[in-house]
Amino acid sequence: MAKTTKQVTDVTIRFAGDSGDGMQLTGTQFTESVANARLDLITLPDYPAEIRAPAGTPAGVSSFQIHFGNTDIFTPGDTPDVLVAMNPAALKVNMSKINNETIIIVNTDSFDNKNLKLAGYETNPLEDGTLEGYQVYEVPITSLTNHAVEGLNLTPKEANRCKNFFALGMMYWMFNRPIENTIYWIEKKFEKSPNIKEANISALKGGYNYADNNEIFTVRYDIKSGDLPKGVYRNVSGNEATALGLVTASIKSGRELFLGSYPITPASEILQALSTYKNYNVKTIQAEDEIAGIATAIGASYAGALAVTTTSGPGLSLKTEALGLAVMTELPLIIIDVQRGGPSTGLPTKTEQADLLFAAYGRHGEAPIPVLAAKSPVDCFWMAYEAARIALKYMTPVILLTDGYLANGSEPFKIPNIEELKKFETTLTTISEGFAPYARNENGVRPWAIPGTPGLEHRIGGLEKENITGNVSYDGDNHELMVKLRAMKVKNIAKDIPELEVEGEKKGKLLVLGWGSTHGAITEAVRNVRAKGFKVSQAHLNYLIPFPENITEVLNNFEKILIPEINTGQLAKLLKAETNIDPNKIIKLNRIKGIPFKVSTIEKQILTILGD
Repeated sequence: MAKTTKQVTDVTIRFAGDSGDGMQLTGTQFTESVANARLDLITLPDYPAEIRAPAGTPAGVSSFQIHFGNTDIFTPGDTPDVLVAMNPAALKVNMSKINNETIIIVNTDSFDNKNLKLAGYETNPLEDGTLEGYQVYEVPITSLTNHAVEGLNLTPKEANRCKNFFALGMMYWMFNRPIENTIYWIEKKFEKSPNIKEANISALKGGYNYADNNEIFTVRYDIKSGDLPKGVYRNVSGNEATALGLVTASIKSGRELFLGSYPITPASEILQALSTYKNYNVKTIQAEDEIAGIATAIGASYAGALAVTTTSGPGLSLKTEALGLAVMTELPLIIIDVQRGGPSTGLPTKTEQADLLFAAYGRHGEAPIPVLAAKSPVDCFWMAYEAARIALKYMTPVILLTDGYLANGSEPFKIPNIEELKKFETTLTTISEGFAPYARNENGVRPWAIPGTPGLEHRIGGLEKENITGNVSYDGDNHELMVKLRAMKVKNIAKDIPELEVEGEKKGKLLVLGWGSTHGAITEAVRNVRAKGFKVSQAHLNYLIPFPENITEVLNNFEKILIPEINTGQLAKLLKAETNIDPNKIIKLNRIKGIPFKVSTIEKQILTILGD
């Protein structure tokens, strides 16, 4: 049967299977192939919290979604154009995420009575009409993989593990992607295991050739290379970008980078990534708990390092007393909170924006800390760099909020020219003449005096300090003064950050305001609505404590303000507390399902407000 090629501008693919089926690896390899073609992309890995979730059950399904194209890509896609389901549970879990236009590729070998029962099916969905109206490709992936690796002396278990590469090969054919880069990766990854190496390569080629020669695959899809700005690119996840931003800040500031952290999902990869940068004067310590992690970072800051601690919501709770210590001592410190579903242990592998109010106010006493938020995986680089700049210039701890979606998702990163990055300012001093540990400059910032510097001896610790001298003080008037001075220092940061920018009309009926990882879905929704002829504007906050100086002016220019958040409305509460805008103009749009917003959800709400 003749094969045809169809040109498309963007595609969303979802690989889904059991946790042991290698779906994250499959998606990552496909992503690398797409990135090499200079296409824009956003990914969404999704996996169970359980380390060994029951095999074959819905609870054990792992998936990887990628949205790619030669246009600007802002989200991992609302609905997959292609779903690869390696077992019945993967099909069942994802039925609510697809529509009748989705191409479904199923591994028919896995649809036996045992797996159907584990997935909760009473009858076989491939035979009972469940998939009527869908374009379904039924492929015996497991048996075809076993055939492809015959003669390589593999155990049945080893042979079965190669089936993800067979599925990947089919996708490479369907979307006209070369297989050579993945072959090179396999050769390097398994160079010490020749049989495994050859088996995975054979499975990859087998999947590609099967799609090329089998009559059920009649159409392949082609996306022309994108027109990205010239430069050197690499594909990065949010956690990788965060690590790179911190290393870059260390180099630019001339301060050694120290990370003290305790592993916690979904922040652990930052610790893992930074541990590989020892050649750049990066020191990492895996502490025994969250409290020790931040305590070691505070000690490193006292000693003159650019100090960082990373965590997620439960860990941030444990760090709060030490956060107060960093505020009292007025030392630079970066706290990165990769938010996840809560409260308590919550949803460890799912995303949420529920730590905003905790970051803003979650400390005993008057302990103001600036709070920043990244809006995309690549923006994690820029906001980590910015958090370091603010921490060093203003001698303050800074909280940077990312989340599980940004941390695990990825996109192309144009590597910047380091000479063009913002310069760092510090109050680091070596001059003893006239030194006073709590004297302040024009920004209200005290000097940074490194221990062991002659003439710069001073007290430090969690007890209140006397203004100027830094002596321990229990005087009520002095305490009130110091509280106000620390608050004013944080407030002064508003003069040193960009004003809030509005995309679209500067005044009007509706402004869609977001923060953090909602940026992509909001951007795409607003563009879709504007393309339909409606007037709607957009603004997005990277700086949350303090807000940009012009925020009240911007918000007062609109009749209504729609705020989509993956929480119950925390930015809306913060705006009511920190600005004088009319709270009645705020419309909340909240979802707390552990997944990013769908573009269609925001778009529908915008049209409802505009009266469509």
